[in-house]
Amino acid sequence: MEKAEGQEALCSACRMGLFAFSAARSFAVYEKALARAILLLKFERIEPLGAWFAGELAEVVRKGPHELSADIVVPVPLHRRRLRERGYNQAEMISKPLARKLGLPHKALIERTKPRPDKHLLTLRERWDSVRGAFATRPSSQVDNLRVLLVDDVMTTGATLDACAKVLRHAGAKAVVGLTVARAKRDPLWTVRT
Repeated sequence: MEKAEGQEALCSACRMGLFAFSAARSFAVYEKALARAILLLKFERIEPLGAWFAGELAEVVRKGPHELSADIVVPVPLHRRRLRERGYNQAEMISKPLARKLGLPHKALIERTKPRPDKHLLTLRERWDSVRGAFATRPSSQVDNLRVLLVDDVMTTGATLDACAKVLRHAGAKAVVGLTVARAKRDPLWTVRT
């Protein structure tokens, strides 16, 4: 990551404006203890972790630049089949307490209409293909002129946040900022070139 004078460090994809979201921020890098904690939340439903992550993300928002200000908090949704299997959405376990901490409304404005492939590890191309056309706004969702804080657990390539942001922007959102607990180390453009 480079740091320009007077600007925050941006990855090359963000500098080139390749994403539909305005910005993306994360609490930390996806590694070691944090990666294990996220997996516990995701697969073991350790609910206090969701509240702890929400507290850390609230600090990211409060200490961050003005672009992180929002009107509403929206979780990245799971497909209904995955939600039925798991019994909960880990992004929602983070986004609900986050909304309370920030004093903002929380709404599930989007839905996943196309399931994620069953394969656990996806290549970069498979990640982007798996989210193409996979999200839609829920009927009667109102996002006109709203600044949306879109919450998920991990940003790996930015594909999921990008697909959700496109749907929200198309529905009239003024801006969409991705907010995740963790972010993968690699630069998204580097992974495209390999």
